[in-house]
Amino acid sequence: MSTANLLRLIFLAAIWGGSFLFMRIAAPVLGAAVLIEYRVLFASLFLAVIAVVLKQPLNLRKHWKHYFILGLFNSALPFLMFAFAARTLSASLLAVLNATTPLWGTLIAAVLTRQMVGGKVMLGLVLGACGVALLVGFDHVSAKPGAGLAIAAVLFASFNYGIASNYAKSVKDVEPLSNAHGSMWASTLLVLPVVPFFPAPGEPSIGIMGAVIALGVLCSGIAYLIYFRLIRDVGPSSALTVTFLSPLFGILWGTLFLGETVGWYTIVGAAIVIAGTALVTGFRPHFGPLRKAKTV
Repeated sequence: MSTANLLRLIFLAAIWGGSFLFMRIAAPVLGAAVLIEYRVLFASLFLAVIAVVLKQPLNLRKHWKHYFILGLFNSALPFLMFAFAARTLSASLLAVLNATTPLWGTLIAAVLTRQMVGGKVMLGLVLGACGVALLVGFDHVSAKPGAGLAIAAVLFASFNYGIASNYAKSVKDVEPLSNAHGSMWASTLLVLPVVPFFPAPGEPSIGIMGAVIALGVLCSGIAYLIYFRLIRDVGPSSALTVTFLSPLFGILWGTLFLGETVGWYTIVGAAIVIAGTALVTGFRPHFGPLRKAKTV
């Protein structure tokens, strides 16, 4: 992996770790529905500009159903669940629980293929469950009213990501940018009918709207572009490293900007979840020697 790609990987992890910070800031004021409608709309507009510049049409007549399925499970439902949970849970806890996504993806794949998982994968699943139990059991936030429902919402969001990842593997003829672009517009349409039933509880300040724009443009639009670039340059296996790095940044941003408490259970629980995820995915980093990026 070149130095440039390593920096992209770290930057991507920092961005996705920051998404929990931005949701934690904006969700109590805007509510889940309004916040996510803004998020996917801003992401859609940003990706539309990129698609025009790169001349990548969506081909809606052929792929509109695919965009709606992907938009439902990869954006609309999980984003709403995370935004709902962000009104109660800490950014650190949100980030670590999100790392269970590969665990859910593996379980769903095993059910779909009707194949038993191996011993190493089973150990990883058990470790992941133990890490979540440790976090939930010791984190003082989990004692707050409504925390149980919020934790269930986050795990359901990660479950939906698992569905989306397995579904996306079955679709081979859609470009990555079109997947992101089309699914964001589909998410915008899917979330819109929910907004009137869950109006914003407060008036957003300039800072709140800044967090919303960051969620849409930075954490959704730009993050997708970086991720697709990494997949092209270093392959999906090395790009998967972001799964292990983003919880660390989620904890860091929550501590630095929100004053969240990081106890021993946060560090140990995160380490157990990440170790379990590594076992489940069979992750083996192949970075190779660092190389300086060529200048043009």
